[in-house]
Amino acid sequence: MTQHTHDRLLIIDFGSQVTQLIARRLRELSVYCEIHPYQRVTDAFLKDFAPKAIIFSGGPDSVTREGSPRPPQSAYALGVPILGICYGQQVMMQDLGGLVEAGKSHTAEFGRAYVTPAAARLSILEGWFEGEKGREQVWMSHGDHVSKLAPGFEVYGTSSGAPFAITADLSRNFYAVQFHPEVHHTPRGAKLYENFVRLAGFTGDWTMGAYREDAIDKIRAQVGDKKVICGLSGGVDSSVAAVLIHEAIGDQLTCVFVDHGLLRLNEAQEVVKMFRDTYNIPLIHADESDLFLGALEGVSDPEVKRKTIGKLFIDVFQKYANEIDGAEFLAQGTLYPDVIESVSFSGGPSVTIKSHHNVGGLPEKMGLKLVEPLRELFKDEVRSLGRELGLPDQFIGRHPFPGPGLAIRCPGEITRDKLEILRKADAVYIDQIRKHGLYDEIWQAFAAILPMRTVGVMGDGRTYDYALALRAVTSVDGMTADYYPFTHEFLGETATRIINEVQGVNRVFYDCTSKPPGTIELE
Repeated sequence: MTQHTHDRLLIIDFGSQVTQLIARRLRELSVYCEIHPYQRVTDAFLKDFAPKAIIFSGGPDSVTREGSPRPPQSAYALGVPILGICYGQQVMMQDLGGLVEAGKSHTAEFGRAYVTPAAARLSILEGWFEGEKGREQVWMSHGDHVSKLAPGFEVYGTSSGAPFAITADLSRNFYAVQFHPEVHHTPRGAKLYENFVRLAGFTGDWTMGAYREDAIDKIRAQVGDKKVICGLSGGVDSSVAAVLIHEAIGDQLTCVFVDHGLLRLNEAQEVVKMFRDTYNIPLIHADESDLFLGALEGVSDPEVKRKTIGKLFIDVFQKYANEIDGAEFLAQGTLYPDVIESVSFSGGPSVTIKSHHNVGGLPEKMGLKLVEPLRELFKDEVRSLGRELGLPDQFIGRHPFPGPGLAIRCPGEITRDKLEILRKADAVYIDQIRKHGLYDEIWQAFAAILPMRTVGVMGDGRTYDYALALRAVTSVDGMTADYYPFTHEFLGETATRIINEVQGVNRVFYDCTSKPPGTIELE
């Protein structure tokens, strides 16, 4: 368990896909918190952890099912404030003498809902219900519902499908809400968390500066005098990880930059120059493009692509690790969203969406252990940490780039010709975004070459070339995203430039899908 001097808030994870957003909300308030799956939270764990407050997350199960997830009963006896979210509310009611019933069509709520206050006011809701309509928009996602409150609880807010949308037992500082205040679709949800941690007595003493110190201590304790190789992609995540680890252990770190032939235009040269010339970090430039592209030849299934690339990354790192005497650790820039979409953080019960090449550990035969100093951070926190470490703003602000690279922006079979077309088109697109001053407004933007060819006319001739999709989204944490509302003028100008400047493209589309239901990347 983490050793530190900060007050701690414990988030017990019951498997919600957005549990980590709770942690993000708390970190925005400079509150130190840890997420642990309910299976690991035992009486002994609680005694050792000594939380100043506890939050129960949402989850996909039903408390009406025998054997459903529960916190230890000792959590209720600690005498600390507890906040239950969605499934967490239902757990509290069921555990403390209330009643939860399985979902019915008239009580289930999914999506936007509106909560109105009860007669009494509640300190945790300070700043709520102050608008003209006297109600608050929230995000619901529940089938089961509380039908009877536990003794000591009262109602402080209701919605059309949840008569007990906000409840509390003030004598014990227990609070429970049926909605999800952590998501952006609950506009004043952050205020609810702010009120909760204030009444719990947190002073907000956890910052990226503190995280930096803790992370350096952890790295030194984990690594000792051994050597580390870092998988450097040139993106923000792996670069911040590399600089942080280098600060911790100096030249015990060697960065291995794998050029898998799936990078953006001129990216390899830029990465090598930055780390060798600017940071003076030992760097091996491993040009393994033939290996990767050969293995991907004829492969069209996206999961096979990811797993093939992941396996080859491990093989390549093993190859270079064998050349570095004393290398016992492999460092990666794994982030929270990676972990969430692969398996719940720390082994909780959330549902797998897709695999990630840099998550899941390394085979024992490698003989290398993982160092993942960013595993508990969201992208915006990584950028904050990068600024804390002194990385330049123009680098910190770069859009995310996936580990599998252009492989997942090339649906269908990958060929060298298609990758060359994609690199050039993507460069034109990003250039357009920068010229129009839009780059910093967008979370991520990229081009994808579609597995289709279309008929076109150029001059007096017929063409049969590839169609291209442009993608741009706004987001805060990568968990949810909206498409960026480019003007038609921008899109028309950009499509014209791509078709004129990139041979092999005769049609351009713009992707207007948000996340959910889509993911940010196409594959």
